[in-house]
Amino acid sequence: MAMIRRMEALDRKYDSTIGALGARWGLYSEQSFRNALRGILTGFFNLEVINVIEYDDTGAVFGRPDQIELDLIIKNGLLIICGIKSSVSKADVYAFERKARWYEQRHARQADRLMIISPMVDARAREAARRLQIDMYSFAEEAGEALSREAERSDRATDADC
Repeated sequence: MAMIRRMEALDRKYDSTIGALGARWGLYSEQSFRNALRGILTGFFNLEVINVIEYDDTGAVFGRPDQIELDLIIKNGLLIICGIKSSVSKADVYAFERKARWYEQRHARQADRLMIISPMVDARAREAARRLQIDMYSFAEEAGEALSREAERSDRATDADC
């Protein structure tokens, strides 16, 4: 019996250690991607990329006061609100949408586009994002879908200009 308890304790310790490593990897990869996005977009496309950390003192987003973090991409008045996460669940999509709407209301500025970037996206999260009209950018196999949507937008903009 003592042997089983020790094995269970070791099992919990390994689970905890692996979970901590995963969380750290997630935070580091999010920041790495954020830095790359900023470097690419500001260096090559003359866009402004801002990591916004503000405080929702009314609790409008999470039901209690808390910090709100979003990434903004801005050019010539165009505003894209972006969420960068190591993984995305359906609840994460809804939380992102609440944060984006909170930002719009607080700054009296409508976003032109909402997007979430993540290497791991739950299927239910993808469906929620589609319903909320949030563009989802994920692993390479899905790049074709995102590029197709972008081409459609570009075509519509060109048609409107004519």
